[in-house]
Order: sequence, then structure tokens, then C-alpha cells
Amino acid sequence: MTADPTSDDDLPWRWPEERWRSAVERVRAGRSLKPASWPNGARCAVALSFDSDHETNELRDGGRSIGRMSQGEYGSRRGVPRILDALARHDVPATFFVPAVSGLLHPDEPRRCVDAGHEVALHGWIHELNGALPEAAERELMLRAADTLEELAGVRPVGLRTPSWDYSPSTLALIREMGLLYDSSLMADDDPYELLENGEPTGVVELPVEWIRDDAVYFNMNRFQALRPYTPPEAVLAIFLREFERAYAEGGLFLLTMHPHVIGYRSRIFILEEILARVSGRADVWCATHADIARTVKETAAS
Repeated sequence: MTADPTSDDDLPWRWPEERWRSAVERVRAGRSLKPASWPNGARCAVALSFDSDHETNELRDGGRSIGRMSQGEYGSRRGVPRILDALARHDVPATFFVPAVSGLLHPDEPRRCVDAGHEVALHGWIHELNGALPEAAERELMLRAADTLEELAGVRPVGLRTPSWDYSPSTLALIREMGLLYDSSLMADDDPYELLENGEPTGVVELPVEWIRDDAVYFNMNRFQALRPYTPPEAVLAIFLREFERAYAEGGLFLLTMHPHVIGYRSRIFILEEILARVSGRADVWCATHADIARTVKETAAS
């Protein structure tokens, strides 16, 4: 017998207001934390970040493709050294979001990043999707990842970027339970804001991301799917620079997400180098790690 779809109360158009409101209010943007001015009178803040996924892009789905894992290995073997060299030449700090398994596969990398003046932050255990996990498993993996990165980098992480920016109903509660300073996974604004949980302020700073400001969406490739690079590198640079120039004009935050196995190629690293030249060439631009930006906006809001 075919079920009568009209009797299914789980259809969203049948939801009572309480149900759809509770779904929306679970995690919401609160007050803006954009300061009137940035440190040292800077007009704009710049937060460059690198998601060091490496082999975990393949491992997280149970994949065993040697070819795809070698593509991830390129991120550590060639991409990260090129990135660190470019950052050093322009004296710009950055944040590396590292899945714990990536750190264990390349154990010298987190410490090398920290020793060069950069931040190492959480990016899951094996780049798992938070939304697919039971709460207990999500908690255990987040805690285990934090312990692992602390051991590898010598500094306990204070921030999180969820893998693939995937959020479960429990993620924010776990961020609060762990006492993290900030998250960088959500998209409700251009500038920093405080996260609300069920309408209540949490004290957690959100440093918002966006697919527009992510290199992977323009360059990802999978020959077994319809996924192909569709934007030339020069056009990607133009998009990123337009985002920066508007952030500068508005006195806000320019946050860029990149991946060593994507941006690190010979034909693409110039995108990072051009951005570094632009932002470091202006005296009224403050380049900082995600943690330093989160601390600054939180302290400014409290004063």
C-alpha cells in the first residue's frame, strides 16, 4: 500500500511555526563585532587562512584512491612550503586549519607553521562531516583533535573551522563546552559577529567565510564526476581583490580561505603572492591570525 503523503507530518510545509522557528534559531547571528577601527588605526583587517586537508579529503569518505591521496600529499610536500615562503617574504601571519590526521601524517608541519609565527587551529579529526555524526562521536573527535594538535604544534587550538563548513545541531554547544574563542564556518555576515544559540548570546566570535572567497570552488577537479575547474586563475584573483577592496572601503574584514593542494601549484601561487603584495603594501591594513582578530573584536566589544 502506498503511504498517503498528506499524513506525513515531517513535510516542511506542514511544520508548525514553532518547529521552523526552532530550526532557524538554533544557531543565529547576534550583534556585529565589527570595531569602529582596527589596531594601530588600521582601516581594514585581513585574515588569510589555509585548510591543510591533504590526504583527508579522500580518507574521510573511506576512499583509498592512491591518485587522490597523492594530490593531497602535494599540499604538504609542495603547497605548504610555497605558502610559508610567500607569507615570510611579505611578513604576513596566517591561520592553518589542520585536520588532526593531516597533522599526524605530516607531524613536522604544525610546529613549522607555529614557529613561523602562524596559528594552527582545529579542522576536524579526519575532515569528517559534523552533521553526519552523533553528538557523542562529534565531541570525542573534537577533543581528540584538539589534544593531537596541541601535542604536534605545542599550542592548544583556540578556534575551529568545521570540515566543509558543515555544522551539526550540537557543534556550537561543543565549541562552548571546549571554551573555544572563535568559529570560522558560517556565512551570516561579511564582518565578525557573536553567535547566538537558541536566541542567547554565547560569547563565541564568528569570523565568517563564504564560497566566493574560497579557492577550491574555482579549481576543484574530479575526473569521475562533473567537477571541473571553470574559472581561470586571473579571474579568481580579480574576484578576491574586489572582495578585499570593498572590505577596505567599508572598514571591515577580508577573510580568505585557501588550500595548499589547490593554491600551491606553480600556475596559481601568484594569486596569493599578488594578494600579499596588495595587503602588505598598505600601511592602514592590519594582517593578523584569526585568533588575534577574534581576541581584538571581543575585547573591543567589551570595552
